[in-house]
Amino acid sequence: MTCGIGGGFLVEAEEILKQNLAIEPDLQNFIEFVLKSVHKLEGNAFAAAVALLHLLERLRHAGAAVGRPMTVSLALRERQLIVQWGKGEQTRIVTLAKLPSPELVTELRTFLANSVAMVDPEILLQRNIDMMRHFDETRANAERELEILQRSLKRRQSELMEIMRQAETDALTGLYNRRAFDARLKQVFLHTMRQKSAPVSLLFFDLDHFKEINDQFGHQVGDEHLAKMANVLRKVIREDVDFAFRFGGDEFAVVIFADYPHACDKAKQVLGMMEGKVSVGVATINKDTSDDLSIDDFIRRADNALYEAKRRGRGRTVVEPCTSQANGTCRAPCPEMGCCA
Repeated sequence: MTCGIGGGFLVEAEEILKQNLAIEPDLQNFIEFVLKSVHKLEGNAFAAAVALLHLLERLRHAGAAVGRPMTVSLALRERQLIVQWGKGEQTRIVTLAKLPSPELVTELRTFLANSVAMVDPEILLQRNIDMMRHFDETRANAERELEILQRSLKRRQSELMEIMRQAETDALTGLYNRRAFDARLKQVFLHTMRQKSAPVSLLFFDLDHFKEINDQFGHQVGDEHLAKMANVLRKVIREDVDFAFRFGGDEFAVVIFADYPHACDKAKQVLGMMEGKVSVGVATINKDTSDDLSIDDFIRRADNALYEAKRRGRGRTVVEPCTSQANGTCRAPCPEMGCCA
């Protein structure tokens, strides 16, 4: 913005020269252009030289002449000749004794523009080489930082996954714990009730006479018995498809994506490998299941079936709901196991 005042004029940061200080020759040329400007504007050369020493230090600290783009400008603000760069950084070079005429400023601007245009071609080539080197180094640094960030993110994700795994894993058996049971059963239940495209069975297991084992042989043997049960469950379910859980104590659960005949077969395998010392209750959701079944009802059915298996003498499997006959027995889809449906 320029306002006429008498024979001179007031300049509010009027730009005279703009230059990119990518390499050392650019910086030296700019300092030379500033000195020539001081001379043409009849400024104090000694004061300018002192200011330029300070300017050189600041420009180098700001990143001039290291191969990357850095724009500076020489400007007039009233009687002050200043150099500006970055976000509001500036240095006063000299204060002129009088305001320069518009003609003198125009002449100086033209002179400086021509001087910049006549820069040695070798300097231009060197500038391009240094800038390309800077861009390559910047890209390489960015790639290294990205690689470090990705490794750190991957490590952090692994740590979080491990924390989550530990939070839902039973420490003794390595099976999922009650917390995981609540979360996974809810997901499976809601999906199955919504789709009903494939059945799901919930099996509850209770180790028969486990307290007596602990009391007679000690907790170490009891823990080994629990670990054995956990290994048996892992063997009979499909890895990454079905789920096995330990509630705590001698109670276990399994969620399998199958109807009750397949669930009975799995229970039979568990009974065989555990020498018949397990009681099992089974509840199933299939296409015939009522739409108003709740997850609490589903769990209650499996729990009731487990209670019925224990009431009937343990070491057997019962499927809920159990339809009683007139003699009090149950219709069994797998009578050799004592399963009821």
